[in-house]
Amino acid sequence: MLILTLTAAISKLHPPKCDQGQHCIGPSPVQLAVLLCSFGLLVIGAGGIRPCNLAFGADQFNPHTESGRRGINSFFNWYYFTFTGAMMISSTFIIYIQSNVSWALGLAIPTILMFLSCTLFFLGTRLYVKVKPEGSPLTSIAQVLVVAFRKRGLKQPDDPKTSLFNPPHHSSLVSKLPYSDQFRLVDKAAIRTPMDEVKPNGDAANPWRLCSLQQVEQVKCLARIIPIWATGIILYVAIVQETTFVVFQGLQADRHFGKSKFQIPAASFTVFAMLALTIWIPVYDRILVPWLRRVTGKEGGFTLLQRMGIGIVLSVVAMIVSGLVEERRRSYALHRPALGTAPSGGAISSMSSFWLVPQLVLLGLAEAFNLIGQVEFYYKQFPENMRSLAGAVLFCGMACANYLSGFMVTVVHQTTGHNGKDNWLASDLNQGRLDYFYYLIALMGVVDFLFFIVFANWYRYKGLEDGSEIALEKSNSKSSLVSTRTE
Repeated sequence: MLILTLTAAISKLHPPKCDQGQHCIGPSPVQLAVLLCSFGLLVIGAGGIRPCNLAFGADQFNPHTESGRRGINSFFNWYYFTFTGAMMISSTFIIYIQSNVSWALGLAIPTILMFLSCTLFFLGTRLYVKVKPEGSPLTSIAQVLVVAFRKRGLKQPDDPKTSLFNPPHHSSLVSKLPYSDQFRLVDKAAIRTPMDEVKPNGDAANPWRLCSLQQVEQVKCLARIIPIWATGIILYVAIVQETTFVVFQGLQADRHFGKSKFQIPAASFTVFAMLALTIWIPVYDRILVPWLRRVTGKEGGFTLLQRMGIGIVLSVVAMIVSGLVEERRRSYALHRPALGTAPSGGAISSMSSFWLVPQLVLLGLAEAFNLIGQVEFYYKQFPENMRSLAGAVLFCGMACANYLSGFMVTVVHQTTGHNGKDNWLASDLNQGRLDYFYYLIALMGVVDFLFFIVFANWYRYKGLEDGSEIALEKSNSKSSLVSTRTE
């Protein structure tokens, strides 16, 4: 952030302003290198912060007590609350300063805040609960896959629970996982042959030749999570649209605030989704969850998979509403007097841009249910030594959704609008059919929800013999009773 601020503050680190004839001089190789250097450091920094701060924050709570488990549940809600609140400030106040006051000042403010954040973080070093790492989990995954492939020709044992290699469990960090009968192909990594040697302490002499049942079950945990994770990608494709085509819709709609001359910036409409999310989270966490806990008997009111499913349904509804609103906006632009001409060259519809708010609110609620549910789901269902990896999975899904959205836009541009007609996503929305694109995403969401139901019913929860939701609740109740007696 400091280097990025210097590119705006020091004249030699950025190109000169364009002259009145709009003749612009591009950046020099040195200027471009400095800018890309700052971006590279931002990527590395975000790669360290985003996956780890979720796991590190949740590690501060004791999962073996009822108050600790409730603290973890609230932590993920409030983390996302502050995360979204910060994005709202960046999307309004910081952007206003950058656009209307100074780019150097607009970049300096978050730089100073980041410095204060680092200072506060290190001041609290002695207060934190620090879980020591126990080797690379990725190495263990690779060992299971390699050994299972090498032993692919072996016959499956009749009684895997007693026949597979299951040495004493030494880890104080990772919980012991019972055998599950899914993905039995990888069970072969734990089949002991006469060629496999074992150390005196019971561990395999060569983990690239023989893996433990614990290692195999950890790989199964990841394999079960992947289909659930994939359904989140389609949901986020819908959420991506709130920062892209909603802006174009705003530019070709009446953005006046009431009867005043003031016009709301088109890019600021995304704040409504963030506002809906930030208002909903404390209401859900402090009012609805205690009530739902009494009604359903579940710690979080809804199970994590139920919350994620509700989010998918809300995203489908949001896309249908988006399509209907776009039909209305386009109809007003084509059949009623226009208010002017948009930068794209199309007519500005007389429909109020506030008709875009309902779809944004629905997308904000979908994000609150599904994405926060995903964060908590990954933290609880990944093996304990992979929790930073669990934090990274969500952001990888978001990245995949952005790539998928871009790919869909490219395909739509190339496959629609033949015979002299504009494609669905024409620069002038009045000549395109953006509503069809929204309906396409809604249809994808319906298919995604059907797959989600199948995968959710098939899913086995980590650490439980039968993996059922009922068993999960019984396990939570039992551990709560034990912790109460201990206290």
